[in-house]
Amino acid sequence: MEKSWPAVDYEVGREKIREFVEATAERHVIYHDRKASRGAGFRDLVAPPMFAVVYTHRSLWPAIEDPEVGIDLSKMLHVGQDFRWSEPVCAGDVITTETSLADVQKGKKGSTYTFESHARNDRGDETVHATWTMMVMGG
Repeated sequence: MEKSWPAVDYEVGREKIREFVEATAERHVIYHDRKASRGAGFRDLVAPPMFAVVYTHRSLWPAIEDPEVGIDLSKMLHVGQDFRWSEPVCAGDVITTETSLADVQKGKKGSTYTFESHARNDRGDETVHATWTMMVMGG
């Protein structure tokens, strides 16, 4: 079953980057200070790579919750994710993410669902290609 959902936009703000950095205890100065980010060659305050979770989840959740996919959230376990980062994300970027259901494997004890998300900034550069794997027990 291959299926995709409408693209979702996310406008990256400096304060969202700072909140993420504080919540994750990131210590590198380029993620805290706009001047340091620019001094390192970035367009504006740069986000840590794992900030990808913030801007991709808005595209992923409609896919997981789609009744046609048939995932019982009460039996779902997130068992894996893989990120391939490209262009760094900076404050002011508008990131567009598209998610598709790449694969479903049915087994005796459950089913495994693999979703892929592709995110691009407003200049057309890919920022991340993410693969998400969910196991649904008994389904």
